[in-house]
Amino acid sequence: MSQTTPLLMRPGALNVIAPVCFGLFLLLLWQGLCSAMDVPTYLVPKPTDIAHTLVTDGPSLLRALGVTLKITLLAFALAVVLGVAAAFLFVQSRLLEASLFPYAILLQVTPVVAIAPLIIIWVKEPTLALVICATLVTLFPIISNTVLGLRSVNPGLLNMFKMNGATRWQTLRRLRISSALPFFFGGLRISSGLALIGAVVAEFVAGTGGTGAGLAYEILQAGFQINIPRLFAALILISLTGVLLFVSMVWLSDKALGHWHDSAQRG
Repeated sequence: MSQTTPLLMRPGALNVIAPVCFGLFLLLLWQGLCSAMDVPTYLVPKPTDIAHTLVTDGPSLLRALGVTLKITLLAFALAVVLGVAAAFLFVQSRLLEASLFPYAILLQVTPVVAIAPLIIIWVKEPTLALVICATLVTLFPIISNTVLGLRSVNPGLLNMFKMNGATRWQTLRRLRISSALPFFFGGLRISSGLALIGAVVAEFVAGTGGTGAGLAYEILQAGFQINIPRLFAALILISLTGVLLFVSMVWLSDKALGHWHDSAQRG
């Protein structure tokens, strides 16, 4: 006689049910406190006010989200291409790594708000300027993690490749890349969120409006108009987009590594 597995005992169920229940508890607490203390909407709106704004202003907010998401995905894709190419070059040449890696660190530690105005002035195309700004924020984790992965090979396997006369290309293709994949996907998880942050920050600095405005402009406008429910609604859309990007990278990592690498195995 077969027994049905309890829902909470199923693989991955607790990771979904627990945060959802805690989030619902926080929303109920938020709603109750705002109602009991009669907090003005222009200070802290109730969740019901935010939900109403998401329904009424949904089309315009989603259109702005599409603009921000376009910049995010373009910057993310460009960072992946540039980051992986740079990592491959660094692994093949110690001189290149010693010469260029400090500048990659310099890009990481320099606030994007400090250099975004210059990029926006130099690059006349607004979308391209925003993509470049977001790419600068996104690039370093991919370079750093991929370089670390390409160098984290088993010394015994590396010696075996050398003893069998493998070329650098054969060693890279058949040994280093497979060793680097877990590190690479770890970098993607970090960089996907940074791409969204970079896109929003760049939009804040650019301050472009009109039909091509992103969510950052909607947040600025809502703040100027003291439309706090709309501001919170835009923030929620940004947060949900960041979570969706992260979950997508986790799913991609599981699909690529789940059948052979220990880091993706489920207990």
